[in-house]
Amino acid sequence: MKNKIGVLVVNLGTPSSATTGAVKRYLKQFLSDRRVIDLPRLKWSLILNCFILPKRSPRVAKLYQSIWTEQGSPLLAIGQRQVEKLRRYFHQQQTEPEIELAMTYGEPSMQSAVDKLIAKNMNKIIVLPLYPQYSSTTTASVFDAFAAALKAHRAMPQIDFIHHYHDHPQYITALVDSIRPTLQPDELLLFSFHGIPERYQQEGDYYADHCRQTALLVAQQLGLSAERWQVAFQSRFGKEPWLQPYTDETLQQLAETQKKVAVICPGFAVDCLETLEEIAEENREIFLHHGGNTYRYIPALNDSDDHIRLLANLIEVRL
Repeated sequence: MKNKIGVLVVNLGTPSSATTGAVKRYLKQFLSDRRVIDLPRLKWSLILNCFILPKRSPRVAKLYQSIWTEQGSPLLAIGQRQVEKLRRYFHQQQTEPEIELAMTYGEPSMQSAVDKLIAKNMNKIIVLPLYPQYSSTTTASVFDAFAAALKAHRAMPQIDFIHHYHDHPQYITALVDSIRPTLQPDELLLFSFHGIPERYQQEGDYYADHCRQTALLVAQQLGLSAERWQVAFQSRFGKEPWLQPYTDETLQQLAETQKKVAVICPGFAVDCLETLEEIAEENREIFLHHGGNTYRYIPALNDSDDHIRLLANLIEVRL
């Protein structure tokens, strides 16, 4: 039998449009995942549907409108370009796996992507979550969604699940090469990662360790002294403590002594709302308002050649 291999490139997801209704549907699916919010279901359902979604959806829709492009959501548009470039890469190598883009929440759904690959009689499926650092809230959610999608099918192919790549040499080098050309001698480099509740770490999620290892490897390759870089965590939600230090509070403090800051978000393989609005705009205002002079956001690796080669390598060794 011909060895037919499928590849799922998976990201978090995005609303289908920058409208309140679309954002509400997306947030409901995302925030209903027990991997993301693990409060008792009845209690959380009441809070989510009666308070959070009615209040948060219009506000988040406005934020999405500020970053929306002619191609739609930046996360989806860039994800589609990543898949097309991966297809061209493997075509040149004459090893052409079937590659599909999937989202854990929203469209294109995990179910639709799995259905396409199963319909083509794949012997093996490689699942590549676009999360360099493992977290139960992201990587494990991809695994859950993939397993749930397979339940609709009798035939189950072999599975190769890429768990993490936070310390992969090509990933570290790609980050370094995106930073080095523009980093100034008097700039502090802030690594900002998406946060998770501290309780999740205490219960066994080692995401924070992966984040700090990534930052350390990049700083070492750049030759930065300890005073030239820091790690912080963004996007906290709710009242319980999240991983610290918080990015917004860190920038506020840095503005008093450090006048130039460059921020990179290595946990995001694709620029999205959390990088383009929260980091590039909202946190810029915080830093400048409190006395900082120069603030730069360093874009995600997106569909750069270095990033595509890294993703291709992660897939290639498993073909």
